[in-house]
Amino acid sequence: MGFSLEAWCQFSRHLGRAVRSNRHVPPIRSFSNILHDLSSRGFIQQVTSPTELENALCSRQVVYCGVDPSASSLHVGNLVPLMCLLHFQLGGHTIIPLIGGATGLVGDPSGRKTEREPVNVAQVERNVDLLTENIRAFFRRGLLYAKSRLLSVSGITSDPEVKSNLEWHKNFTMLEFLREVGVHARINTMLSKESVKTRLESSAGISFTEFTYQLLQAYDFYHLHRAFGCTVQIGGSDQWGNIVAGLEFINRLNSSKSPEDQKAFGITTPLLTTSSGEKFGKSTGNAIWLDSQLTSIFDFYQYFLKVEDFDVERYLKIFTLLPLSEIELIMEAHQSEPDQRIPQRRLAAEVTELIHGAQGVQRAETMTKVVFRHPNSKDHTFDAQSLIDAFTGDPRMSLCEENELTSVPLVKLASKYGLVPSTSAARHLVQSKGLYFNGHVVPDVHFTLKRNNLLDDRAVMVRAGKDKVIILAAAGN
Repeated sequence: MGFSLEAWCQFSRHLGRAVRSNRHVPPIRSFSNILHDLSSRGFIQQVTSPTELENALCSRQVVYCGVDPSASSLHVGNLVPLMCLLHFQLGGHTIIPLIGGATGLVGDPSGRKTEREPVNVAQVERNVDLLTENIRAFFRRGLLYAKSRLLSVSGITSDPEVKSNLEWHKNFTMLEFLREVGVHARINTMLSKESVKTRLESSAGISFTEFTYQLLQAYDFYHLHRAFGCTVQIGGSDQWGNIVAGLEFINRLNSSKSPEDQKAFGITTPLLTTSSGEKFGKSTGNAIWLDSQLTSIFDFYQYFLKVEDFDVERYLKIFTLLPLSEIELIMEAHQSEPDQRIPQRRLAAEVTELIHGAQGVQRAETMTKVVFRHPNSKDHTFDAQSLIDAFTGDPRMSLCEENELTSVPLVKLASKYGLVPSTSAARHLVQSKGLYFNGHVVPDVHFTLKRNNLLDDRAVMVRAGKDKVIILAAAGN
C-alpha cells in the first residue's frame, strides 16, 4: 500500500485536525512510506542507493543493527538506532538486533583517536548475555508503548531474535577467514575508509587488528544476508565505512547471482550531540543507562526533563512515537508558555514510559513532586505507601527499624543515610533553618522524631535545602 505525496499531505492534515479535537487516529503503518517517515523524524544521515532502497521497502525486508558489548547495559545513546529499528518492526519488517560478541573483542576504530584497551573476555561474554535481555526488554516495552499510542502491531507476535556474531566467528579459523574474506578485500579501498585514514595520520597509528575490523563487520552483513535474507544494515554515522565495506563484500560474493539477490543497502543515523556539543547520553562523563539499577528512574526522567529548548523538538521526533502533527502542536504551545516547559515534560513522560513502562512514569512524576516541592511545604498529599512505591529501588530511600527512627536524633539519621556528608554538616543546616522533615523545619540539633511525626506512622521525608531529599521508612510495616 503506497501514498502519493498529495494523499500523504491530506492524511497529515487530517491527523493534525484529529489531534486538535483530542481524537486519537492510529498512524498508518505501511511498507512503502517508512523511509519518508524516518527522514521526516530526523533518523536519516546517509542512505545507499535511496531510490532502489525505497522500492525494496515496498515489500518486507530483513533489517539489522549492531550493538557494541563494551558495557553491561544499553544507554540512551543506543536509542537512536534502536528506535529506528523499532520503526522498521512496527512497519512490518523483520528485524535482527546483533550484539558484537566477537567484534567487541577486537574493538571498532571508528570515531577513536587511539586503540581501545584490551578487553576482558569473560566480561564481554557477560555483557552479551545482559545486553540480550536489555534488547528484548526494549522491544517488548516498545510494542506496549506503541499499542498505548493506538499503533497497529497485530502482526508482531514475538520478540525479535537477538543474535551475537560470535555464533559464526568463533569457529572461523584464520586460514578460512583469509581464503573466504581476505581474498575479496582490497587494501587501497580499506585504506580509504575515514576511520583508518584518521588513525594513520595520528601519532598512535592503527594496529593490524583494528585495521581488519571492517572485514569482520563486512562478513557479519554477508552472513546475515546469506543465512537470513538480510538486506538492510542500520548504524550510526561513524559506521558508514564499515557498512559500505559490507555492501562491497556482498556484491563481490554475489556477483554470479541475479541482481535481485545482490541487493543490499545501508542506512546511517546521526550521532546526536546537545546544543553545547556534548555527545548525547553523556552527563558529566557518565552514560544515562536504560537499566534502572544503574540509572534510577528518577534520574532517567530528569535527564529528559532538563533537555534544552534547542534540542527538545528533535528529541520528540526521534525518541517518541508521537505523530509529527502533535509534536508541532506541542511546540506551538511551548512558544506561548515557554516557562511551563511543556515539550520537556512530554518528552520525559514519553521516553520514561517507553523504557520503564507507565508505572515508571507515575513513580518518576511522584518523585519529582517530592524532590522539587517547596522545602517548607506542609502538603500531605503524599501518603507513606505511595512514597515507598515511588522510591523503591532509588538510592534516596532507606529502610530502617522504627525504634531507630524515633530514638536517634534527626541530624544523625540525615548523616547516616546520606542526605548530608556528616553530622556536623546536618547541625549547620539546622542552625540555618535548612533541614526539614515532612515540610517542617527541624527546630534544634537534638530533635528526635516521634511516632506522630511520621507519615502514616511509618515514613518521613527529610530534606536539605531545595532539592536534596531522602525517604526513611520503617522496615516490616
